[in-house]
Amino acid sequence: MAAGAGPTWFQRFLLPGFAFKAVVIGGGYATGRELAEFFLPSGPWGGLAAMLLAMLLWSIICAATFALARAIGAFDYRSFFERLLGPGWVLFEVAYVLFVTLVLAVFGAAAGEIGAAIFGLPQLAGTAILAASIALFVTFGNESVEGLFKYVSFLLYAVYALFMVLALGSFGDEIAARFAVPVPADGWVVGGLTYTGYNVIGAVVILPVIRHLTSQRDAVVSGLIAGPLAMAPAILFFVAMIAFYPGIIDETLPSDFMLQQLEMPLFHLLFQFMIFAALLESGAGSVHAINERIDAARRARGGAALSRRARGGIAGALLVGCMFLADRFGLVTLIASGYRTLSWVFLAVYVVPVLTIGMVRLVRAQRGSGDEMAIEGSAQ
Repeated sequence: MAAGAGPTWFQRFLLPGFAFKAVVIGGGYATGRELAEFFLPSGPWGGLAAMLLAMLLWSIICAATFALARAIGAFDYRSFFERLLGPGWVLFEVAYVLFVTLVLAVFGAAAGEIGAAIFGLPQLAGTAILAASIALFVTFGNESVEGLFKYVSFLLYAVYALFMVLALGSFGDEIAARFAVPVPADGWVVGGLTYTGYNVIGAVVILPVIRHLTSQRDAVVSGLIAGPLAMAPAILFFVAMIAFYPGIIDETLPSDFMLQQLEMPLFHLLFQFMIFAALLESGAGSVHAINERIDAARRARGGAALSRRARGGIAGALLVGCMFLADRFGLVTLIASGYRTLSWVFLAVYVVPVLTIGMVRLVRAQRGSGDEMAIEGSAQ
């Protein structure tokens, strides 16, 4: 942390949640596709129950992760998992590389769909514009990415709130009618757990921003806040989607379908711009985490910090590869086939170890030496 004025209240309590939201909102959440995939099959009330379950688990896991990371001084995912899993950190590395490949491909596919639906562009054009934008922001490091998280968050919450007001005004009666019809809530627990599993990885992706935390209280409070900050826009959007349940389950871009029903072209453009901004912050967060991991490894070996050129080059290599995936497979296929498997992998190599091994070490360290002492001993 730079000398001089200490971290602001925003940096300590809201920035981690905004950053976490930035990573999880991504292509499927922002477009409504993930909500249709994981929550709508359980019906209106079952879907809400699954979302609240995921939100609660996000808060618990974020708080545990932030507290543990701060205690061991690990502000990138490799350092964190080396201390938590010992040699087993490689398992997480492999899973994370697969995750980044998949989500960047999903983001690219979503950007292509938006460009085609709104502007009539070739799908690859929308993907290329998104990739170039992500590379630009991550080239300039932490401050650039944190600024992106902050200002896109303000835009996102404002647009989702306005969308909810317009939706209630236009088809509020349909929403109420469908909530009133009894529908089996089958599978809501599995849906909530699955959604938690692959999205909660955002808690370790955004570890660079928790360097602003000044105490373990900051870590716990910011972690608990992160869950509601990340899930609130999804809940608003889900409620609006219920007006068109169950047919909307089959829509590739539920957001675009609903915006067409509103018949407000200017708001339609604003919402699609917001989705593009959400894709941008999600992609930037995922790529920035890899840059920070490489930078930390270089510094640990006595090497120089990553230059801006190197950061941009790494981002470009990742994004170009994923653009080919995005061009080859559709958005629905990527989400349905890839995310579920990765969800259970992350539950096994991240969530379970953090909530067992990690919490035991954290409690022992707190009892033995107080808030600021690093946890003794890494995984053997």
